[in-house]
Amino acid sequence: MLLQFSSFTLIELLVVMAIIATLLSIVAPRYFQSIEKAKEAVLQQDLAIMRDAIDQFYSDIGNYPLDLEELVDRRYLRRLPVDPFTDSDTTWIEVPPLNEEEEGVYDVHSGYTGVAMDGSYYEEW
Repeated sequence: MLLQFSSFTLIELLVVMAIIATLLSIVAPRYFQSIEKAKEAVLQQDLAIMRDAIDQFYSDIGNYPLDLEELVDRRYLRRLPVDPFTDSDTTWIEVPPLNEEEEGVYDVHSGYTGVAMDGSYYEEW
C-alpha cells in the first residue's frame, strides 16, 4: 500500500499570500479612516453636549460657570467627556465670554492640534 501526501507548493503559498496582502492593502486604509470618522463624530457630540450644558447653566443661574468642573459639581454634566483625540478630560480649551465684564466659560474647544478630514482644525470646532 502506497501512502500519498498532498501538500502545497511554494508557488501556491506565495499566490495565496499575495492575494491576502492585496486584500489587506484595500481594507486597512478604510478601517483607519472609519476610526478617524468615528472620533470626529464623538468630538462633535461631546462639544454639543458641553455647549448645551453651558447654555442651560447660564439660563438657570444668570452667569457662566467659572470652569467646566462647575458643570459637573452642579450636575449639569455627570462627568466631563474625554476628548477622543487626546484621551483626556483635562485638555478642553475654555473660551471666556466676549463681554469682558462677564467671567467664566462661554464656549469650549478641543485641545487637539490636528486637521480634520474636511480640512478644518479640531481646535476651531
